[in-house]
Amino acid sequence: MVGKEGEEILDCLARVEAERALREADAALKQRVLALKQFQQQRFRLGYADLLAHPRYAGAACFFLDELYGPTDFSRRDAQFKRIVRPLVRLFPAEVVGTVLQLARLHALSEALDTQMARHFDASTAAHYVQAWQACGQPEARARQIDLTLGVGQALDLYTRKPLLRHALRMMRGPASAAGLADLQRFLECGFDTFRGMQGASEFLGTVQQREQDWAARLFAGDPEAHLSQLMTT
Repeated sequence: MVGKEGEEILDCLARVEAERALREADAALKQRVLALKQFQQQRFRLGYADLLAHPRYAGAACFFLDELYGPTDFSRRDAQFKRIVRPLVRLFPAEVVGTVLQLARLHALSEALDTQMARHFDASTAAHYVQAWQACGQPEARARQIDLTLGVGQALDLYTRKPLLRHALRMMRGPASAAGLADLQRFLECGFDTFRGMQGASEFLGTVQQREQDWAARLFAGDPEAHLSQLMTT
């Protein structure tokens, strides 16, 4: 048995795998998804240029850009997770397992939305992005996506106020590597160290929340023009 959280992690990974299978069966869709992910990463890069250049927030902004908003292929990491959910749940502290579950939920939701949106995204331009976003719709899912993104950040920030948890993570390096969890260990330690360097993440996460919610609201309202030049390439 892997427990309730372990079962949900496996379910999320199965959903991600199903999205990948759809793309592998359709080369054009696969290419559109990649183009969409690259476009969204560029949108984040432009929309958060001030944070990426800020001495205090640059590390966290880069972490979000690379780990949560980028086109990185996580298939190897996901395959590892699927094989070792049992040791993950057994070896890592409960708080860490909870964070991994949030990450898995975000991963599954984002991949599903990307597939749906990519079906309407046939050119890497701001106008096509807006059209694809509106065609995909699902405002509740978009709100959930933002909440999960913030939740991962809040969890990492919480770690910085728990020295014993950070020590436990360090002690997990050997067992995590032996169990095939090195990628997860790297993500958690990188996230912890990045957020610790900020000495408080509330302002950073508040900025992300405000901008993402405002951006989504403008897209759904069909009034994105005020921000397109700032947030996206054309």
